[in-house]
Amino acid sequence: MDKKWWTLGAVCIGIFMLLLDLTIVNVALPEIERAFGASLSDLQWVIDAYALTLAALLLTSGSLADLFGRRLLFAVGIVVFTVGSFLCGISTGSLFIILARGFQGIGGAIMFATSLALLAEAFRGRERGIAFGVFGAVTGIAVAIGPVLGGVITSGISWRFIFFVNIPIGVVALGVTLTKVAESRNPRASRPDLPGFVTFSGALAALVYGMIRSSASGWGDSVVIGSLAAAGVLFIAFVLVELARSEPMLDFSLLRKPTFTGGLVAAFGINASIFALFTYLVLYLQDGLHLSAVATGVRFLIMTGTTFVTAAVAGRLTSKVPIKWLIAPGFALAGLGLILMAGLRPSSGWAHLVPGFLVAGAGIGLINVPLASTAVGVVEPARSGMASGINSTLRQVGTATGIAALGSIFSATVRATVVSSLSGTALAPRAASIASGVTSGQLRRGSVLARQHPHAAAAVSHAALAGFVHGLNEILFIGAAVSFVSGALCLFLIRQKDFTSAHTGEGPRSGSLEHEETELARA
Repeated sequence: MDKKWWTLGAVCIGIFMLLLDLTIVNVALPEIERAFGASLSDLQWVIDAYALTLAALLLTSGSLADLFGRRLLFAVGIVVFTVGSFLCGISTGSLFIILARGFQGIGGAIMFATSLALLAEAFRGRERGIAFGVFGAVTGIAVAIGPVLGGVITSGISWRFIFFVNIPIGVVALGVTLTKVAESRNPRASRPDLPGFVTFSGALAALVYGMIRSSASGWGDSVVIGSLAAAGVLFIAFVLVELARSEPMLDFSLLRKPTFTGGLVAAFGINASIFALFTYLVLYLQDGLHLSAVATGVRFLIMTGTTFVTAAVAGRLTSKVPIKWLIAPGFALAGLGLILMAGLRPSSGWAHLVPGFLVAGAGIGLINVPLASTAVGVVEPARSGMASGINSTLRQVGTATGIAALGSIFSATVRATVVSSLSGTALAPRAASIASGVTSGQLRRGSVLARQHPHAAAAVSHAALAGFVHGLNEILFIGAAVSFVSGALCLFLIRQKDFTSAHTGEGPRSGSLEHEETELARA
């Protein structure tokens, strides 16, 4: 078999493994929580540690791949990701798995940053469309089946095997990469932007740390204030560093094109709203409704399956319908879906979520497909790699900050509701400490209830469920607001006239990475 098809196989295996871990872990969170006595903030970090390292390293990894060789960096990424998966699987506590997830994210960033470049180098002409079509199908399948596969493994074997399963896959991908994939690099590659990387990573880490800590300590906590202040200072430093460099990691001149900015709004908005809420919906289904991991994954298939089908329709519409008339309605559907999910009561069942899952899933499908075009479709081919990387980075920033911010609001609402529910009972003097125990996960582990008289335990259990439902309703409405605002901004910012001829159907199609990524978006 020709080496280029081996390249496609290696890339698809690696990216399947990477994208699977963006969704598969959510379903295992309650089991991880019980295994380690993890708090809500610990669970937030299990997701955010992965998203943070992905966001921080995507652009730098692309520069390193151009400089030292894309096959080499892709192989390094596979090794790091596989070792990180092994470390996640043998974790002995919350801090261990959080650090292992961060290490896993480093490998994921390297693989993600080099995958499209490897395909672009290996394929030419019409075969590129086929390769990117296969790549697009694999990414869609990974996202769609992630919750179900995670549920099956977690319920049938152990949550640890959602990480261990990556090891044989990683070994196969590494073997194919080292023996069958041709090396390539950019002879005009510049050195990585180290000051930009350090200031951007520091700003993002400080921001997320401050928001997650506020869940337990409140916004007035000195460490929270210091973290948020440090994030602001580092972000200003990042902007100044990038403006001063001749070859920056993030070229701010790209923001002069409204459509590019609209794409960044869409990338951040979709992940900060519906995708960030996945974590809390999973906790509700498993901890609130006591569904198993596999039952939770099957129910999420209602949403991800709808996304997969809608994305196929959207892919055929991108050449006929202006991009903003796909993305903006997509956000409207995502927001409407979140509103339909809200209105939960302690007595609600999982079927309450079904209409929202269907509508939000359709919205996600309409947004995801044309989103790549808003990045690479408005810049010259030489800058398409950076443009795509920035867009992907903003998606991970949206995930990390969305989970952190929504978690802080969720925790505060749960505490207030528990205290209010117990205020008229004999438990009122201890309501505040019980509320803290609920938000730290002690209720789900049973330790709060174990300390109560049987009659009091029922009151605590009811207050906790009421708090959980009230908190979830609140962040669902906030997620809907983020979706609606993102859609309105995209409708205003995204302009068809900003797209190059390769994206409007006028003139000859480009063989550049710009066109290749558009074909991926349409696949």
